Amino acid sequence: MAQTPDIPTRFIDDKSPICIPFILSQLESHKQRNPNRPFIIGLNGVQGVGKTTLVRALSNTLQEREGLSTLVLSIDDFYLTHADQLSLAASHPDNALIQYRGEPGTHDLPLLTQFLTSLLNPTFTQPLHIPSYNKSAFSGLGDRNPPSTFQTLSTPPKILILEGWLLGFRSLSASALQEAYSSLESRTLHKHTLSNLEFINSALAKYEPIWNTFDTFVHIDAQNLEWVYDWRLEQEQQLRREKGEVNSMTDEQVVKFVDAYYPAYELYEQGVREGVFKSDESKKGCQLRLVVGRDRRVEDKIII
Repeated sequence: MAQTPDIPTRFIDDKSPICIPFILSQLESHKQRNPNRPFIIGLNGVQGVGKTTLVRALSNTLQEREGLSTLVLSIDDFYLTHADQLSLAASHPDNALIQYRGEPGTHDLPLLTQFLTSLLNPTFTQPLHIPSYNKSAFSGLGDRNPPSTFQTLSTPPKILILEGWLLGFRSLSASALQEAYSSLESRTLHKHTLSNLEFINSALAKYEPIWNTFDTFVHIDAQNLEWVYDWRLEQEQQLRREKGEVNSMTDEQVVKFVDAYYPAYELYEQGVREGVFKSDESKKGCQLRLVVGRDRRVEDKIII
């Protein structure tokens, strides 16, 4: 049942042994409150930190050792179709943040909401089709796969893991956004106009009802966010060695690629650190934050 991608063997998993006991403890509490509802885990990991390794390890352990049917979804599989992304970009030609997929506003939220609503429906109707996305389509611009290729789900899983780099990001007030934009320490915000940042901030607010469905949240953070540039460069250099120059990005392309995501880190990562469920007292203690060092190994563990 689980949808788990292949992972690079060079990553060492020191995170799932910490996450699994936390998740199982949260699951026990969930069973008492909602015994018939799938347990939803939101998982956010900064790019290059080894999130895919962790997701696969969690899925395998929960299914094989614990006997818990587990479905893994990536928010990436709910990107807009190629045609809709082109339309969005054309309607905002001066906003570099939404010319390509990635930032808030480039996902098909009605599709994701419909999927989750169907999955959580007490009178689960089968089959439920699982969308998937092909990032290599249209020379790397990407497109949703044809519905005829979607896998189907006949029974709801015990556990759903929804993962993605922006999960848990919450929109800022107008004053907080202005304050962040005025900061002299920003690396990428000043490459964009305030109005363009306001666009993604407004779009992000529409994601938050999805975050509110999470029963627990795992956040893989870095002591220094700028390491995402180094980690992404290392990944592409490894890919270059394995598959050749034509199948990988140059160092300059990697920096440009990460630059497209980094404004959201600068705006919203601190909010995730403070707590995705900050305003919900009933979910106090339901977030696990793991902070990694430059070598991607866990240096600190915080329960929020």
